[in-house]
Amino acid sequence: MRKTLALFALLSLAQTPLLASAGSTLVYCSEGSPEAFNPQLATSGTTFDASSRQIYNRLVEFEIGTTNIGPGLAERWSVSEDGKIYTFHLRKGVKFHTTKYFTPTRDFNADDVIFSFDRQRKKDHPYHSVGGAIYKYFDDMDMVNLITDLKKLDDYTVEFHLARPESPFIANMAMDFASILSAEYGDQLMKAGNPERIDLDPVGTGPFFFRRYEKDAFIRYRAHPQYWRGREKLENLVFAITVDPSVRYARLRTGECHVMAYPLPADIPAMKKDPALVVTSQPGLNVGYWALNVTKKPFDDVRVRRAMAHAINKAAIIEAVFLGTGQAAKNPIPPTIWSYNDAIQDYDYNPERARALLKEAGLDGGFQTDIWAMPVQRPYNPNARKMAEMIQADLKKVGIEAKVVSYEWGTYLQKSREGEHQTILLGWTGDNGDPDNFFGPLMSCAAAKTGNNRARWCDPEFDKLITEARMLSDKAARTRLYEKAQEVVHRELPWISVAHSIRYQPSRSSVKGLKIDPFGGIYFSGVTVE
Repeated sequence: MRKTLALFALLSLAQTPLLASAGSTLVYCSEGSPEAFNPQLATSGTTFDASSRQIYNRLVEFEIGTTNIGPGLAERWSVSEDGKIYTFHLRKGVKFHTTKYFTPTRDFNADDVIFSFDRQRKKDHPYHSVGGAIYKYFDDMDMVNLITDLKKLDDYTVEFHLARPESPFIANMAMDFASILSAEYGDQLMKAGNPERIDLDPVGTGPFFFRRYEKDAFIRYRAHPQYWRGREKLENLVFAITVDPSVRYARLRTGECHVMAYPLPADIPAMKKDPALVVTSQPGLNVGYWALNVTKKPFDDVRVRRAMAHAINKAAIIEAVFLGTGQAAKNPIPPTIWSYNDAIQDYDYNPERARALLKEAGLDGGFQTDIWAMPVQRPYNPNARKMAEMIQADLKKVGIEAKVVSYEWGTYLQKSREGEHQTILLGWTGDNGDPDNFFGPLMSCAAAKTGNNRARWCDPEFDKLITEARMLSDKAARTRLYEKAQEVVHRELPWISVAHSIRYQPSRSSVKGLKIDPFGGIYFSGVTVE
């Protein structure tokens, strides 16, 4: 009842019927509530869509709808000959948001860059422990050891000093965790004794500023009047949080929403036939996987992990869950990313081989486990519950009793990050087009410590390969190392790659300028409603 009333209030405030407010308001039926409004603290696309992609900017940014990197808050940058010093020349005249809770007295400058990165990398920074002192991407990518120093040369010039050459560094700086926050706002909150508000009441330099949020109901934004790229034509942006994909589709059809997140594969044919809707698509830079927690028995035994791979009928799962919108995965990176090792042969569906491996491991009587299933749709898995139930049925055929477990999305991420699961369905959408963006945050030893590596797998051979690859600028040499890294993953099998999906973006035909983000996000800068 509470959600219904909240949505009614939201839509009333947005001047429904929405189609009557053409050009001034866009309502996006999103799939879930964000973890916070600071992308430094998150790894989920749900949070990034609600924060970094609407509210903030980064020093360098991907051109919307492409993998091309261009200037952002930095007009230009240079790299030293040894590849260890990056100098960023900052844009002048950039205004932070003026909100009901903060009025800036100065423009963006080098202090904001230092504040945003030192918070994440320095344990003695006054904001480091605010929000739990867990900077998931920053730590998973080993940025804390990579960045040895930040130097402010003047108000509009900043140097990043690195411990080693890092080939993906500029691409990494375009990622959500590298969003720039206001140091002045941080100082104000610290003096007022409520520093935690910086993550809940955000202030950025981006195209929209934050107005109001009601958990599980809505988020409201308004166009930033002094946006450095020019004020958006869209005056109001509303995220109507709608967990059920069927309800999202119903609201899209009736015009309650102009754009919806993550349609059900079964609904796509009908959407394409509706003249009031537009459905765009492209191959997703993603992977959906089933991680096996190697720190818990019996998954510390590679024979058991291989048995699990042979036990599941991946083709049947993909057909039933993705309905033609996905392809089988055999590696942890999608085939659209360079260095993909196509020579690897996937584990086949072979229950007899699974039972034989279990017998070798002393488990011919079977065992009990869990399968954690996401409560929300993601681009890499449109129906995790159904997938879990199909895996459950397959495991039963080889003597394994599995219980399907789920939680609210934020709780699911937190509990699994702490390693409470035995097995878990999750996935990843690439952030920058570099193979390291899959291997580092998902499978490295650093990521095992922070918990983003849900298999909690730390393999010295694998870590050595991806670390060496990061330090090289030669793409062919990096490719050879990443191909070997994929061979290690295939052999040790910390998780089973299930599928890569096609990304679909439905909207009403009145929406113009909406582009599919190759990295799985959604941006409303440049979008209008006729």
